[in-house]
Amino acid sequence: MSRQDLQPPVPEPETDPTAEKKAVALKYDQAVQKAPKVIAKGRGHVAESILAAAQKNTVPVYQNKTLVNMLMALDIDREIPPELYQAVAEVLAYIYRMDKKEKHARQPM
Repeated sequence: MSRQDLQPPVPEPETDPTAEKKAVALKYDQAVQKAPKVIAKGRGHVAESILAAAQKNTVPVYQNKTLVNMLMALDIDREIPPELYQAVAEVLAYIYRMDKKEKHARQPM
């Protein structure tokens, strides 16, 4: 056994409460834009503010460590590059499903 085997596993940032938070907000208006664009991004307190604003405005939050790291590299107010279309399409599909579920739950029986 090596010393490395005795080290406890390092939790993934998505599940590690001590990891620095990161957040990216996207906006997509299909009638106006070719692709979604980054409208806000940040770490730590800025990320907390982005997440609080999402919660306040009932905007679904999608957690994906790899995708947020790629989006953090983009400039604000820039459309995402074609390489990220598939990953962001999955996020938009998730949000669409969440919105549909919420609307269905609010309908009177």
